[in-house]
Amino acid sequence: MPLQNRVDPFGQLHAVPDRGAFMGNRGGCFHRPDQTLKPRHWASRQWIICQLEFKGRKRPLMQPGLYTELFFLDEATALAAGHRPCFECRRDAAKAFRDATGLTAPVRVGDMDSRIAAEVRSVLKGETPRETVSPASLPDGAFFAVGDTAFLKQGNTARFWSFSGYGAPAPLPASAQRLTPATTCAALANGFRPALHASAVA
Repeated sequence: MPLQNRVDPFGQLHAVPDRGAFMGNRGGCFHRPDQTLKPRHWASRQWIICQLEFKGRKRPLMQPGLYTELFFLDEATALAAGHRPCFECRRDAAKAFRDATGLTAPVRVGDMDSRIAAEVRSVLKGETPRETVSPASLPDGAFFAVGDTAFLKQGNTARFWSFSGYGAPAPLPASAQRLTPATTCAALANGFRPALHASAVA
């Protein structure tokens, strides 16, 4: 039985068989001893993207009192959900992302996390509506939604997202709701290139 720890581009958590190419967490533990989730699906502002394996570390998932492991189809999905690269296991990607945000140097990691978290949490809690945009104005690697369906912006096309991969390229709609946080969109516009699932680069 899959755990409810697979993340979609909206930042919501699901129990599906597909694990994806990256894992991560939201700053600590937000699951119960029986591995079900508490009402609030984060523990702090530090939402990170990690490698599936690092220095041979292995342990059972969702141990009592330890951080809640999450899984993402790819890095672009994780970025859309409000995560950023980890400074321990993905240091080069983390530094590249930080430097591409356009925030005034020196950029403190806590300040970067606070900016992203402020936007993502307000949307997840229903306090702020998602911004309506022209998908053509978004940088490559960003996500947008039409209704309940998420799409990856790739060149002049839209790629339908699912837990198992992306659909074929399709024309961009005239308008949609932006999913990827504004700070992250700035990093993408400034040259940060997220790792994509094989179905997006075939």
